[in-house]
Amino acid sequence: MGSSYNLKDLEDWNERIIELVRQFHLDPFPQEFEICDHEQMLSYMVYSGMPSHYPHWSYGKSFEKLKTLYDYGVTGLPYEMVINSNPSIAYLMKENSLLLQILTMAHVYGHSDFFKNNFTFKSIRSEFTLETFKAHANRVRHYIEDPSIGLERVEQLLDAAHALSLQCRRNLAIRKPSREEQVKRRLEESRPSADPFQSVHRRPEYVPPDLNKIPLYPEQDILLFIRDYNPRFSEWEKDLLTIAHEEAQYFIPQIETKIMNEGWASFWHKRILEALDLPQGMKLEFMVRHTQVLSPNPGGINPYHLGMNIWEDIERRWKEPRREESKDRVTTKSSEEKLFEVREVERDTSFLRRYLTEELIRELNLFEYQNRGNERVVSRVADDENWRAIKDTLIQNVGMGTIPVIKVEDADYNSNRVLFLKHDHDGRDLHLEYAEKTLQYVHQLWQRGVVLETIINEKKSLLCYADDKLVIKPVP
Repeated sequence: MGSSYNLKDLEDWNERIIELVRQFHLDPFPQEFEICDHEQMLSYMVYSGMPSHYPHWSYGKSFEKLKTLYDYGVTGLPYEMVINSNPSIAYLMKENSLLLQILTMAHVYGHSDFFKNNFTFKSIRSEFTLETFKAHANRVRHYIEDPSIGLERVEQLLDAAHALSLQCRRNLAIRKPSREEQVKRRLEESRPSADPFQSVHRRPEYVPPDLNKIPLYPEQDILLFIRDYNPRFSEWEKDLLTIAHEEAQYFIPQIETKIMNEGWASFWHKRILEALDLPQGMKLEFMVRHTQVLSPNPGGINPYHLGMNIWEDIERRWKEPRREESKDRVTTKSSEEKLFEVREVERDTSFLRRYLTEELIRELNLFEYQNRGNERVVSRVADDENWRAIKDTLIQNVGMGTIPVIKVEDADYNSNRVLFLKHDHDGRDLHLEYAEKTLQYVHQLWQRGVVLETIINEKKSLLCYADDKLVIKPVP
């Protein structure tokens, strides 16, 4: 621990912070802090903050990379790391100064409030987070230690599962319909619609739907689909796919709210520390640390900077209570009510779409660039003609927007058990190198041929993977 303070100092400052958290009407989970050294912090970073996690070679590789970069001074460590659990757990690195610990604790309470109240996290049962990850770790270790399975087979399956784990449903707040509900919906859709002129029209012929098709509707949860419909899988293989899928579900809300969440925590740590009676030297250090956290990232987006600026803009624009009209009522909202409402009901894409204004885009000097060879060239600036295009590009590239949407269309393509996938093309072509590697992993799990329909250079194409090679075929 830092030489200028002790554990009692941290406890006292934490009590003062909690009092301000209540005054600001934040509603976090109960909070626990753990003191760790820099090597422990590196370990927690590798395991995404989890005290318990299953082993895999990639985590060891990440640890060695991060440790080497830290030891040579190429990169630092995060000020804070907090996990979405109830109670919430956060880590404080003992080498940090007292001011940095105070800033970190205030920042953590902002995150915890966001975890508890934002709608995207409602599907995560935070009270079971630690137990779930521990159970996953125990099951994976059991398979590794089983002489009939072993480390190599477990890691080969997890390699493929990790690569595909984010090929899943994005909006976890919408319940996935059961097979029975899909059948009912398909039957309803197949019935001819009501015709007010049926007395003079020829009655259309009823064509019953193919209820044996798998899937009935395009399926986004690729790992779960392969788990359920590959008859060759043993129970331990199915369980590993389930574990990989469940852990991905835990991280998706964090991916989907990165800008909002970091901006929200920064917004409140600033107000909390401004309300604390800090000694003059600590006030100066806070100004330096806060500026470092909020500094714009040249050539990229700093989520702390962008998020906090939007939250502050919302506070300014709703400073005077404003009337808001909805479908069934008119309400008057203060800035505090608006802030807490937005915190609850938005994710990054909707947050940017609704609250990143033209004026704020210009104030933040946002621009768009393209790679040309080894150079980056500015292609758009925030003028009257291009500010909206810059905003649309930003929205398209936040959260899960950077991951292509690929769905299972047919598990028996050409009546040959070939898995047919379709890419929801949004104007961005797939990187063929990544596509080939992804299809290789799908092929490994499905254990039969795989076909992916996509668009390449504005032409519909089929990427066919079989016999350890990729063949690209144009669609006539």
